[in-house]
Amino acid sequence: MENIQIKESASTTNKKDNFRMRKKPTVRLSKINYEEKIVQIKRVTTTTTGGKKMTFRAIVIIGDNKQKVGVGIGRAEDVNLAIDKAVLNGKRNLITVPLTTKSSVPHVIKASYGACKIMLRPASIGTGVIAGGSVKTVLELAGIKNILAKQFGSNSILNNAKATIHALNLLNEKVELGKAQTVYKNLFYEKVMKK
Repeated sequence: MENIQIKESASTTNKKDNFRMRKKPTVRLSKINYEEKIVQIKRVTTTTTGGKKMTFRAIVIIGDNKQKVGVGIGRAEDVNLAIDKAVLNGKRNLITVPLTTKSSVPHVIKASYGACKIMLRPASIGTGVIAGGSVKTVLELAGIKNILAKQFGSNSILNNAKATIHALNLLNEKVELGKAQTVYKNLFYEKVMKK
């Protein structure tokens, strides 16, 4: 009986050791080359009990010009470190964009983030990207070539970029819902959307 108990206790300690030795799974980011555009580098000060601490905040927009785009934010005491952090953050927050065969969006969509409101509107071939500020950068890196965009409310670079990402996410949801709703909508999306 004692031998059996000793074996059981030995096996439980091995399990605990294995549990401790196991490494956390690493997040593997794809090896696709993404295009990066630094939109803003800002010097930020935080007041602590010891005094004022200076850091840099970088906003980077990442995309592959083929339906993938993301916005990343990085804060560090060095500018280069802040940019590297922002690039990693952007790669983690990538979204896919619904594109039509005309390299535009399928519907008019309105979205808001904070005090920023944005409206995206499909356009015919040859129109180009008619937008301003960070909205234009996000749409160009997403691979959209014909679109009309208007920003209302605040003029914040970060919030406008995030509002654009939110609008593109809402478009994705609308397209997926439409495909499931009726046969006609499903046929329409099959005809219009890029594969």
